[in-house]
Amino acid sequence: MGRTDRGAAPEPTVHEADPVSRPEPRGLSRRGLLGLAGAGVAGLGLGVGGDRVAQAAVAAASPSAAVYPFYGAHQAGIVTPAQDRLHFAAFDLAADATRDDLVALLRDWTAASASLAAGAAIGQFGAASGSYDAPPEDTGEAQGLPASGLTLTFGFDPALFETPAGVDRFGLAARRPPLLVDLPHFPGDLLEEGRGGGDLCIQACADDPQVAVHAIRNLSRIAFGRASLRWSQLGFGRTSSTSTSQATPRNLFGFKDGTANIKAEEPAVVDEQVWVPAADGPAWLAGGSYLVARRIRMTIEAWDRTILREQEAVFGRTKGEGAPLSGGTEFTEPDFSLAGRGDTPLIDAAAHVRLAHPAQNGGARMLRRGYNFVDGNDALGRLDAGLFFISFQRSPEQFSRVQLSLARHDALNEYTRHVGSALFAVPPGARRGSHIGAALFA
Repeated sequence: MGRTDRGAAPEPTVHEADPVSRPEPRGLSRRGLLGLAGAGVAGLGLGVGGDRVAQAAVAAASPSAAVYPFYGAHQAGIVTPAQDRLHFAAFDLAADATRDDLVALLRDWTAASASLAAGAAIGQFGAASGSYDAPPEDTGEAQGLPASGLTLTFGFDPALFETPAGVDRFGLAARRPPLLVDLPHFPGDLLEEGRGGGDLCIQACADDPQVAVHAIRNLSRIAFGRASLRWSQLGFGRTSSTSTSQATPRNLFGFKDGTANIKAEEPAVVDEQVWVPAADGPAWLAGGSYLVARRIRMTIEAWDRTILREQEAVFGRTKGEGAPLSGGTEFTEPDFSLAGRGDTPLIDAAAHVRLAHPAQNGGARMLRRGYNFVDGNDALGRLDAGLFFISFQRSPEQFSRVQLSLARHDALNEYTRHVGSALFAVPPGARRGSHIGAALFA
């Protein structure tokens, strides 16, 4: 199963593709050949909501063969079983871009994303079947590769609605969610220029790094003349599980991460903690979520010289099993009341597991989809490595409440620093024949 030059979808693992007819190639606009998206495969049958368990089983059995529908009530890439690779990208719209340009870009991205998610090349002629006198519609490096569980998730930054200077570029200020404001500067933040912001974001997750990179590369080409890449992050080795079919992975400190993460098989919890309900408003965001992205640099060298007892005390879990220090197995609920010798708590007051626990944060939970990263080394020869934290939640306040507690007291702060931060409103899934965020512009 692999991509074809003419955009014909391979036989999907989960659902049969709907038959579509292809339109004639569009004429070239002032945006140029690189802005030509073409018509993509219309997507796959059902939305993600009713197939979470079945899709999780398919992904676990054969990750490279998994196909997740692009169209649906919710965007894929949230409760979808977390894939192994990430390419996250944020874009700035061109200074002269109009509202019509923005809508056209979202339409083109939607059409291309439906093809990419189905494992097909984008455009009518793909990478090798078009005119020899024009650039190919698809860059071609994913030819012959399956869909690899690719999901593409789109989000809108506060600046899309109103710039920091108060300019309403696209007539959207009145439709800005009240909760969509830049995240606060938390204690200890050392944010670096160019590692946050951007009008739009795309989260590409897949089980093959080339598939994820191919998706962002081609969506960037489609945006040519209308939007440009502001910043991006590659990630590997998911650091959390979003399905009960997945084992708990480890972060670069060697500890299991995301043991208590929200799972797709908990629909009531997902509805309560992840999806924005109509009652929260605005109406166009109902069924969507809020995405928080944080680039967390780990001081690997200092951690590697720390004794095991201290490492476990910092996390509040054993490094091997991942069990809480209060006893049991990985999935045993921590008992923060238990004390050892001298009435010292078995789980320290500054332990990460204690401070991040819902019981310490008014019941707030998040669905995390973070990834490890290693981006070479810095000028001092230290690894530029860490965690690219991603979470989805019904309200940004859920993240801020937990992060404020961690920023003030977490023993892990000695070994980490937060250098990048971003918040995006994630609209609900696109309906067939429409595009991502269509209700915002209705």
